[in-house]
Amino acid sequence: MTVLRDRGIMSTQLSRLSELARKDRALQFSSIAHFLTVEALEQAFRRLRKDAGAGVDGVTYREYAVDAPLRIAQLHDRVKSKRYRVQPLRRVYIPKEDGRKRPISIPSLEDKIVQKATVTLLNAIYEPDFLECSYAFRPERSQHDALDAVGRVICRGRVSCVVAVDITGYFDAIVRNKLVELIEKRVTDGSILRLIRKWIHVGIVDDGRLLHTETGVGQGQVISPLLANIYLHYVLDEWFEREVKPRLRGAAHEIRFADDALLCFQYREDAERVLRVLPKRLGKYGLSLNPDKTRLIAFGRSAWQRAQRPGEGKPETFDFLGLTHVCATSRRGRFTVHVRTMRKRFGRGVKAVSEWCRRHRHDPVAAQCAALNAKLRGHYQYYGRPTNYRRLWQFHRSVRRLWRFWLSRRTRGAPMPWPRYAQLLRRHSLLRPWITHPWAASRSVA
Repeated sequence: MTVLRDRGIMSTQLSRLSELARKDRALQFSSIAHFLTVEALEQAFRRLRKDAGAGVDGVTYREYAVDAPLRIAQLHDRVKSKRYRVQPLRRVYIPKEDGRKRPISIPSLEDKIVQKATVTLLNAIYEPDFLECSYAFRPERSQHDALDAVGRVICRGRVSCVVAVDITGYFDAIVRNKLVELIEKRVTDGSILRLIRKWIHVGIVDDGRLLHTETGVGQGQVISPLLANIYLHYVLDEWFEREVKPRLRGAAHEIRFADDALLCFQYREDAERVLRVLPKRLGKYGLSLNPDKTRLIAFGRSAWQRAQRPGEGKPETFDFLGLTHVCATSRRGRFTVHVRTMRKRFGRGVKAVSEWCRRHRHDPVAAQCAALNAKLRGHYQYYGRPTNYRRLWQFHRSVRRLWRFWLSRRTRGAPMPWPRYAQLLRRHSLLRPWITHPWAASRSVA
């Protein structure tokens, strides 16, 4: 009961902060560090991923949970008395689609706790400020909300072309002093700013060496997504909404998820003007466009109508959030937008399943089936959009074929006969595709 009461009090206090932020968009919050209470840290600890990797200190969630109340009380005392010290980040690398590796920086568990509590606090202030076009790293928003917005804007809006925006190495390119300046537009509490400076300037342990970088916010830290969102809110979102759109000839819309953004325009000349000034705007804040992924394409109802004429080719397509967007014709003969799994994502998924089957081909069949169904379920949950059903079945058939291949390799003999494999599938069936994200309830543009 005490925990519930404390949680209710905190929720009420944060709601008041949000209301103040909503009523006065110029208000600066100079005294909010006292919201980082023991209860706030305890809630932050409970919301952390229990299976996440450990930081440089090697402390895991389960180890910390043994005497968490005492440790959190001591952590709170250090934060309150300014004796809290940030530990270096542990650098790991994960593969990217293009063959390169993405650096991820893992903080220690106690740094995660304080950062999580700070994110909850700052969200109460910044959520009223963030614009509707922003979908990443926000409460109750997801990639699929952004994808739904793409359909609404292009299908019902006056859109003839799209600029697909991609920022090169975004998290590592953020200029730290400019980031703090932008945060100070809303938050001037010295204690909170001191914590943020510690987190963004902390060193990184990479292969046993302690490194220090001049820019970036350390992708992998709990606080980094919010800081990155604040940066682009001022650098791109507000600039596009308040300075760019009023100067354009026609309608324009932005849809952004992290550093991937779509700028949709009614007139091509507006898109070309924005594309000319956008590099200068980003360069002012240390950012640059990725020339390989940033492009202007004709897309929308007018592009679809031109494609209906004899001798005209198909409209161009663009990729956004793992899905290729295509101008298409609905069953009623009207213009619509269809999506399908990007080829690179599809190939990467199939390759990952093949590698898993190779490494686990001697596991019990029931265990293999359960693991493959978990992978299929995850694939359907992300890519299960209405117009992507065919690609879901292609993925299902690829998994079914690969499983048969690697089961046959258990004895290095001839391929498993199909009747025998069909009998096995009746006992250990693979999940059939289903649509997990039905059509959005509304197709109108706000």
